[in-house]
This record gives sequence, C-alpha cells and structure tokens, in this order.
Amino acid sequence: MMYTAILPAAGSGTRMKANKNKLLLELGGKPVFIHTLEVFEADPACRSIWLAVKPEEQRIMEEEIKRFGLKKVYGLTGGGKERQDSVRACLEAIPACEVVLVHDAARPFIRQGTIRRLAETAAQEGAAIAAVKVKDTIKKAENGLVSETVDRDSLWMIQTPQAFRYSLLLEATRSANEDGFLGTDESMLTERLGYPVRIVESSYENIKITTPDDLIYGKAILEQRRQEEY
Repeated sequence: MMYTAILPAAGSGTRMKANKNKLLLELGGKPVFIHTLEVFEADPACRSIWLAVKPEEQRIMEEEIKRFGLKKVYGLTGGGKERQDSVRACLEAIPACEVVLVHDAARPFIRQGTIRRLAETAAQEGAAIAAVKVKDTIKKAENGLVSETVDRDSLWMIQTPQAFRYSLLLEATRSANEDGFLGTDESMLTERLGYPVRIVESSYENIKITTPDDLIYGKAILEQRRQEEY
C-alpha cells in the first residue's frame, strides 16, 4: 500500500535542555531527524515525505536533507503553533492520496514492517495507530492517595506513526480547527467524529527522543541495530 508521510518537526524540544532543536542533535553521526527520514526514504511503499518546520530552521534542514542525499522529501511547510496546526498545513499542501501517515520526526527507530501494517490497515479500515502494551502496574490517585488499581490488560501506550485515509484525516483536522478543538494526537481528532481507530502493535524500541536520557538509550538501540546488520 503506497502512502505519503507527514513529519511534524517544529517542536521546541525544551525538555532536551539543548541550545537548538533536538531534531538537529547528532545521533551516531547524523541529526536525529535524518535517521527518521531515512526509514521512509528506504521504504518502496513511501511515495513522498513532507515536513512541517520552523521558518527559521527551514534552511538548515534543507541543507541536511541535501547532505544525506534524501530524494523523497517533496516539501517543507511552515509549522503551526500547535502540532495539529502543523499537520493540517501539510495535509492542505500535499496532493490528495489514499493513505497518509503522521510520524514524529523524533522517533528514528520505527520499523518498516510496522509502517506497512499501519498503511494497509488504514486503507482497509480508515484509521490505525502504533502502540505497545503497558508493562507497569497503573494506579489512579487522588491527593496523593491510591484510589484504584487500573486493569492494564486494556491499556496501551500510543506512539506514531498514525495512519489514516487521507480524506478522513483532512476532515478531522478541518473540523477540529473550525470548532477550536485541540487534541493530543491525530487519532483523537478522528475519534471525536465517531470513527473507529485500530491499534497495530509496535515495538518498545520506537522511542521518542525527548530528554537527554533518551539520547543515551537511542545510541544503544542504534549500536545494536548496526551489529545486527553484520
């Protein structure tokens, strides 16, 4: 199933405590976002890649994309105030397609197999999101006191990519904009319109590089994968 990929890349990265966008930090000799782009670049099912970026960072990102020889990045749009504004800007800019995947540019360890399962499921059912099962015991608390132990068998930690039929996600983002609704992810925007969203099990390695500790973990994942190639 062919798809178009959208990568919001206009975040501030405050929790990384760096003096620049976390996506531009080096991981194994490459900026974080380049690792992420290379996964989609290498996937024959990926038709094109679109990024939402800060205007002041567009030039440097274009230079890095050129330096690493990426050919599928068709456009960079201006990032909005909120993530869903950035996604909507990309959706309005890209040519209409059957399936679109939205993926955090700070998640460089997504597997192509997961991507393809998401694209195929979205084409068949409308919407699909990557997730992993919660491993820890979860408790609800009020005023510092446990009020309930939650059954974790029904709980999932949501990741990206999140895959949708293009027309469905476009409808959901436009509706949210018109209603002044701010969602936590693209799935939430489709859920509020009553559309079912299918979970596709992903990997615990599909981390989001957010804090300095994540860079340490990311280097370990990268080294392990390089060893697997030999």
